[in-house]
Amino acid sequence: MSESNNELSENSVDKDPFIQFSGWFKERDVPPNEEPGTSVLATSNILSRPSVRVVLVKEFNSEGFIFYTNYGSRKAIQISENPYGALLFYWLDMHREVRIEGRIEKVSDLMSAGYFSKRNRESQLSAWASEQSKTIPDRKYLDARLEIYRENFRDKPVPKPPWWGGFILIPSYFEFWQEGKNRLHDRISYYLYDGGWNVERLAP
Repeated sequence: MSESNNELSENSVDKDPFIQFSGWFKERDVPPNEEPGTSVLATSNILSRPSVRVVLVKEFNSEGFIFYTNYGSRKAIQISENPYGALLFYWLDMHREVRIEGRIEKVSDLMSAGYFSKRNRESQLSAWASEQSKTIPDRKYLDARLEIYRENFRDKPVPKPPWWGGFILIPSYFEFWQEGKNRLHDRISYYLYDGGWNVERLAP
């Protein structure tokens, strides 16, 4: 990446959007109590009705952006019906945002299990206890389920639930936005065409 004097232009950005994203991501001064991968994920169902929520992107690489969830959650069900979605990273402190669109696929069970094993124990137990997105009678019901699994796995490792795992959004479009004076913001887009990335400037 390399913007001189904080410039964002079609000539200054890296030709690879993953490298450009990584550069912006590393420039952030993330407060200790903030998750660096906080983003917004949009999906839609088979009727093209959209839904949006905050997710934590736990990893990104040259293939895509990875997050984890219950396979019975609303977002996972929508992904099964329409495997395309969009991510938004908004960094108010830097006056920047990044939009990413693409196809969403499950990661391997091995990869999901590897990440799950690194979570703290209480988060592991919560993944067993929570029937994500299902209607439940009250908080006591959830707390009771947590105690059941806490007892079931007492004094032994907590395995990954079979209904829980990762997804990867594989980008076909990026847009980098940087705030400008008098609302003349800089917007640089990348779209995948014939195996390569085309870079364009968009009007604000």
